[in-house]
Amino acid sequence: MRHFLTLKDFSAKEIKEIVGLAIKIKKDLKNGKRESLLHGKTLAMIFEKNSTRTRVSFEAGIYQLGGIGLFLSNRDLQLGRGEDMKDTARVISRMVDMVVIRTDSHMRLEEFAEFSHVPVINGLSDSYHPTQLLADYLTMIECKKDKNPIVAYIGDGNNIAHSWLMLAAKMGFELRIATPSGYEPNISIYEDALEIAEESGAKIILSNDPKEAIKDATVVTTDTWTSMGQEEQKEQRLMDFKGFCIDTALFSKADPEAIFLHCLPAYRGQEVSDRVLEGERSAVFLEAENRLHIQKGIMVWLDQKRN
Repeated sequence: MRHFLTLKDFSAKEIKEIVGLAIKIKKDLKNGKRESLLHGKTLAMIFEKNSTRTRVSFEAGIYQLGGIGLFLSNRDLQLGRGEDMKDTARVISRMVDMVVIRTDSHMRLEEFAEFSHVPVINGLSDSYHPTQLLADYLTMIECKKDKNPIVAYIGDGNNIAHSWLMLAAKMGFELRIATPSGYEPNISIYEDALEIAEESGAKIILSNDPKEAIKDATVVTTDTWTSMGQEEQKEQRLMDFKGFCIDTALFSKADPEAIFLHCLPAYRGQEVSDRVLEGERSAVFLEAENRLHIQKGIMVWLDQKRN
């Protein structure tokens, strides 16, 4: 049995298998063909944080695959009243076939997986957002930007940046991350990525200069400067991230055919300008749609490995 907690746990071959499954499932759906690949299976969706794309894509995805989704917030579970995560894991995983968890703490996610009888998927934690990154990679493939890409991530060194580090390290491409001083990625995760990159040939560069990072990049991406739970830091972050907005002037330094990605929600005028987000080279809404398809690929792949 396999879990899907971080891309660090997967080989490049396995990542390609999952993405290949997603491509086939998406193609079939577009052609009006729906296979009940998870017929009768139940997905428990434990959400300790609010969500739009993650919830809708998992709930719609399990239904399209012939299964049932159960949405469970803290208000619905004894977790909200202090029950141990390991106890919740041992109970719920005896009643369902798969679990997706969206939580503040990656350690809580790992604890649930340790005691779970069924595959567990990371729907977002404070350390990683791997389902988002595979949706991004699928989008790069569809936009023909997966061959020797140069990816520039401009913004906060958060869970999205950590996931880009793992994807680049596993798939062997060039990644440039530019953050303001003091907002760099977690050093342990960065060092893990560098170690993996030694085998894959990936080139990973950290800097505090968005203009240098974006130069000739074929994929440009960012995330909100103020994540959920950081609202009290918003004004300070707006000052610290000055010069990191991906506007037309900054985006013009990328490759002329570069695409723009953003995991959403986007705050126009902060991390990205409205003109870039709505521009002809923005693949943001294709990227959002691909959350549905890649997560179906992940669920089917995990189910196959379990069987």
